[in-house]
Formats: sequence, C-alpha cells, structure tokens
Amino acid sequence: MRKFVVLGHRAITSADFKLDDLCGSTGRLDILLRCVNSAFFLSHAIRKDVEIALMLLGEPNPPKTVRIDGSEVKYLNPDERSTAALIRNALLQKGEGERKCSPGIYVSERNYREVLSNISKESKIYYLKEDGEDIRDAEFGPDCTFVLGDDQDLTPEEEEILMDYEPKKVSLGPISYHADHCITLVNNELDRRGPGSG
Repeated sequence: MRKFVVLGHRAITSADFKLDDLCGSTGRLDILLRCVNSAFFLSHAIRKDVEIALMLLGEPNPPKTVRIDGSEVKYLNPDERSTAALIRNALLQKGEGERKCSPGIYVSERNYREVLSNISKESKIYYLKEDGEDIRDAEFGPDCTFVLGDDQDLTPEEEEILMDYEPKKVSLGPISYHADHCITLVNNELDRRGPGSG
C-alpha cells in the first residue's frame, strides 16, 4: 500500500464554491485535485493500492480531511471538475468522526497530527524534501506514506509535528516540482521496483 498526505494550506473547507472557477474560488483546491489524478490514474485503470488524504486547511472551517481509498473508490474520473464535485459533496456531509460520502471517499475533521497518528500505526512515513536522500537510493517497505505540501512548503510548525513520527526525508531531485508531479515521480519509482515496494 502506498499513501499520500497532501497539505492544502488555503484549500477551501466549505462546499460553497463554483466548479467553473476552481483556481480562483477554492484556495488552490485545484492543486489537490491534480494530486488525486496523479495518485490514482493509469492509462486505462485506477490504482487500487493507493490512498490519499487531502488536508484542507483554508477558510472557513479548518481542518477538513478528505480521504480517498483506491481499493473502494467509484465514480472517480480524470477531470478536475468531476473530482471537485465529489469533494464538494464530501464537504456537505455533517456528523462526527470519519464519514463515508460515496464509495471510497471519506471526510472528517481530523487535524494533521491525528492523520499522521492514524497512518503511523501501520506505515513508514517519508517526507518529500529536496535535501533528503535520493529516492533512487532509498529503501521502501510494503507500506509507505509520503507527506508533501501544495504550492507551499510545510510550515515550521507542520515540520515539527511531522518530526514526531520519525519520517525519512526523501528527495526527488535538486529542484522543486509541482505537488502532483512529485506524486507521479514517486509512483513511477515504486512501480519500477515492482510488487512489495509501497
């Protein structure tokens, strides 16, 4: 299993947004939508061994965590608009704890520490950072979680929380890439290693 945790520092936490203006009205939720595409979509299939947690940290009611499980998900299409509609539907759900919104899509008010605590029980955590060990030299077990920011780096406070979970820093190269491209590169590296890697 491979997992991704993406922090959307300004991503809207209300369902009050227009699908025709995802860049302008959603606090850059569009970046997280592209991360979903990179995490799951193959040429003619969806990855079943992937899970992504989108941390929506923008106004008006942060935090909201939308978790998508590839082994269960249905109705996921490669266009950002339809994925945004699924997330908007998730944000409409009321209740406590993690709620199932549609097959494979869950929403909760879990904060960053709670998300990491839940994952770290079963998975080794990796922090994608330019000054980490080259991903081509790093070792990965069968269950890996990769943490990254959107178009902003993790804040010092977010890094400090992450360090409590003893992550391994891994670099995709000497320059910064878009978040969705980082996920594509991670998937490619683990795919090349074959079964048993993430």
